[in-house]
Amino acid sequence: MNIDYERRAGILLHITSLYSKYGIGDLGHQAYRFADALRKTGARYWQVLPLGPTGYGNSPYSARSCFAGNELFISPDMLVEDGLLCPGDICDVPEFPRGKVDFNKVLSWKLPLLKKAASNFLYQKKDSREYARFKKDSVYWLDDYALFMVLYEKYNDARWYSVWDEKEGRRDAKTISSLKKEKKDEIEIWKALQYLFHVQWHRLKDYVNGKGLLLIGDAPIFAGGDSADTWSHIDIFKTDADGRYSKVSGVPPDNFSATGQLWGTPVYDWKKLEETGFEWWFNRIRHLLALTDVLRIDHFRGFDAYYEIPAKDETAEFGKWVKAPGKKFFKTLSKEFGTIPIIAEDLGLMTESVMELRKSNGLPGMKISQFGFSMNADGSFNAMDTFLPHNYDRDYIAYTGTHDNDTTRGWFDSLTDIEKHQVREYLSCNDREVVWALIRATMLSHADTAIIPMQDILELGNQARMNFPSTCNDKNWSWMLDGEDIPAEAMERFAKLVGLSGRDC
Repeated sequence: MNIDYERRAGILLHITSLYSKYGIGDLGHQAYRFADALRKTGARYWQVLPLGPTGYGNSPYSARSCFAGNELFISPDMLVEDGLLCPGDICDVPEFPRGKVDFNKVLSWKLPLLKKAASNFLYQKKDSREYARFKKDSVYWLDDYALFMVLYEKYNDARWYSVWDEKEGRRDAKTISSLKKEKKDEIEIWKALQYLFHVQWHRLKDYVNGKGLLLIGDAPIFAGGDSADTWSHIDIFKTDADGRYSKVSGVPPDNFSATGQLWGTPVYDWKKLEETGFEWWFNRIRHLLALTDVLRIDHFRGFDAYYEIPAKDETAEFGKWVKAPGKKFFKTLSKEFGTIPIIAEDLGLMTESVMELRKSNGLPGMKISQFGFSMNADGSFNAMDTFLPHNYDRDYIAYTGTHDNDTTRGWFDSLTDIEKHQVREYLSCNDREVVWALIRATMLSHADTAIIPMQDILELGNQARMNFPSTCNDKNWSWMLDGEDIPAEAMERFAKLVGLSGRDC
């Protein structure tokens, strides 16, 4: 499964962060404009976050489906161009905040509009053959997802295991059969919405690929506890005698948290997955690699061993590490797919066995430049920190930061005086120049690929941070560009570094 990533560069910018007068970035003209701007820099990659429909908290890492696309990404402008909406349908647009996504406001205005387009699509019988083929090819997830969303709207809650009627939540056969007949029209609307996402996404992907660019997608290792996946495939997750989650995910206590992190997503029953030849996972990977060209898998170490916590616990203190069949999984995966372009998110405390699993499968890991400025026990600068750019090996994807980090400007401003001094000394810069100095060091590193968040290219501060881990508020996942124009000067500066570092394609 060895992959030659060559020496390349890219930008991390999620779809929601594209500018849109409709309150949230979408697959419309701004996405194409960004692709054009990215191509001019000589970079090769456009990295996005997970593409699934988000639920409570708006996190793309806790989606309502591991397969479905986020309906809010559908472009109203393109629906008008395709004759599925009238120009008048998008005239009365609410005043959305600039530079920030108000998810609730967007959802209340946009979803009814999208459903109208889906209804028009079904009435007009457009693309009937293509639509029928899409439904046939997607049958392993689409039927369950569409019914799940109908029931989600019925209860205004995705917690099928505690809020829904028992027979609906536990998928009683007669109840499900009856619902499919009773809710046929509503179910079809959700299927049509997924088709409209499918059409717009693949138009964009074809355009991006036609420019010589590649899309890097993202797959959280765990499925959301209140997702269509757990509802429809409860057998592949660890449950008790009553069919309720018995173990959930997280990480143990460390220097940052005395009680650890309780993520709460159910853990897989790997024995059951093995018995099916890892069918669910392979369907997922096949589906996601049809959407993007490269796939980053979040929390890669979970394939080697995962930390499971009793579902009843309120903290992560009393969990334990459990071995996962990573070697068998990737050996079977290689036989099924051959060479697969996967990035292993190997941040945090990695064991020898995790590193061996990654390297033996030829998968690049990740390095975050912001993490490199640690101190030795005596308070001196640790020049051998493996996250410092000069220490990177070739088999890594280098980032200044990711969605879970502060922007580089925000990070630097939060440092102590002595830490700032070490950063200035290492980068040979002043405070004003620190963002581009770190970008330069990352780009000039030995890592085969360097990906820079758009916020850093724009030198934005803490207000543009994408996510504050272990929190749930309206700041998370909400940053977006606040104007139609992609700043040419910043992109030109990035382009010079792409060329200087030998990363132009």
